[in-house]
Amino acid sequence: MKLNFIKILLMKPIELDAIDLQLLDSLQHDASLSNVALAEKVNVSPPTCLRRVKRLIDDGWIERQVAVLNADKLGAALGQGLTALVEVSLDKQGAEYLDAFEVRAVALDAVQQCWRVSPGPDFMLVLQARDMPHYLSITQTLFTQDANVRNVKAFFATKRAKFTTTWPVQSVP
Repeated sequence: MKLNFIKILLMKPIELDAIDLQLLDSLQHDASLSNVALAEKVNVSPPTCLRRVKRLIDDGWIERQVAVLNADKLGAALGQGLTALVEVSLDKQGAEYLDAFEVRAVALDAVQQCWRVSPGPDFMLVLQARDMPHYLSITQTLFTQDANVRNVKAFFATKRAKFTTTWPVQSVP
């Protein structure tokens, strides 16, 4: 373990060039592209493309590849019709209290996103629930069983106008 940490410290961070940025941009829009199609799209040979993508993965630029599901269709099929954006303020602000709440929040499947934020509340959560009774059950587990939660403010989504998982990497110098 110690050797891996030293290796990481000694590793020179890779510089991203225009081709790397094109690869990242293309993959974040459609990770299902074949290597040949991706190589053609960024104007490199397939072996070069494969080597560069492997390097981007190995160096942590690509965290993971997933399928983005249609939330409207899935919600209708599974009865998950309630999205809540929730501000959470803790009573005690020490690192151990923040860490403890974060561990509990990310362990719940209903929590889709968990952000530590500043200033204002300590956390912003995106919760997905079947309905209001399910949301109340989540709040019992996450907020009321912890004496350190001082304030919770929930906003319920009525429409999702935009959702993306992409970063504007083409504008990176």
